[in-house]
Amino acid sequence: MDVDSCYLDGNADAVEFCPCQPFHHILAAGTYTLQEGTQPHRLGSISLFSTDPVVGLQLLCHVPTVGVFDIKWSTIGDSMHPLLAQAGADGGVTLYKLELKAETSEGNILTESCSKKIGSSMCLCMDWKPLVGSIALGLSDGSISLVTIGQGQLQVSESWMGHDYEVWATCFDAHRPNLLYTGSDDCCFSCWDLRAHPSDPVFRNAKSHQMGVCCISQNPTNSNILLTGSYDEFLRVWDLRSTSKPVCERSLCLGGGVWRVKYHPYISNFVLAACMHNGFAIVSIKEENIEVVETYCKHESLAYGADWQKGSEDMMRKGLLVATCSFYDRLLCLWQPDILK
Repeated sequence: MDVDSCYLDGNADAVEFCPCQPFHHILAAGTYTLQEGTQPHRLGSISLFSTDPVVGLQLLCHVPTVGVFDIKWSTIGDSMHPLLAQAGADGGVTLYKLELKAETSEGNILTESCSKKIGSSMCLCMDWKPLVGSIALGLSDGSISLVTIGQGQLQVSESWMGHDYEVWATCFDAHRPNLLYTGSDDCCFSCWDLRAHPSDPVFRNAKSHQMGVCCISQNPTNSNILLTGSYDEFLRVWDLRSTSKPVCERSLCLGGGVWRVKYHPYISNFVLAACMHNGFAIVSIKEENIEVVETYCKHESLAYGADWQKGSEDMMRKGLLVATCSFYDRLLCLWQPDILK
């Protein structure tokens, strides 16, 4: 199962494999560390790794930055120079470009492309709008912002107060990109139609989650299925066929706050979950049941970052890698699930 591991320079909270060919082996890892004192400040970094099931992790570059809450690769644009977006503790969003080093025949670096200050509140989460150069951001004051990319610059196109407390999750509907789902510390799971005035939600569910909503993920092959994860330790499966009133069909307690959920890129019934106080789990979600089929408990701290490697059919045959990271022990792990071998 284990391939490799290393310690990062700060508290590790986000990992993301690049979805663009030929960079499926590239992994970005983000950190967030609170420097206490008379003037507390939040520092962070983004480390770029090359990954391989035999060689393991190879550090390519390290970018010091503000505290990182979330990072996401774009799946659109120039595939030879993928963009990585960062939600920062300083209230800003930054875009980095992945580039080939000029002085060597291999190896990659991140260079800052542009940045934009959104406000005085911290940017906690983000999602790229499908097929469009724009980003949805959730902020610590409960607001949501839409940022557009044009002519090498970022511009805030819209902002509104969507929740009473921190917004931990934003997710565009991949099949209906005018819809945006959000989740917050106020226990609300909401949907917004961006064609209308955003202050009027399509729905606002405040009863199903007993604690804050941490993450949202849509089934890549079934537009009617959506997952939410919560501090209340439950992974919930939603049926969206009635858009104005989604139905929670099934749920499963994972034994720890469900901080991240990621669908397998090709097997739509497998989901990778970061369970905060209970390590990481692979969950099988089928019409008849939902169950944990594998766990990974090599981390000794809060399980935060998790992602599947994307790849070709050849990579699938070899077995896709999984990257996970934990907060206080600063540990990054690379492994292959036994269930998929």
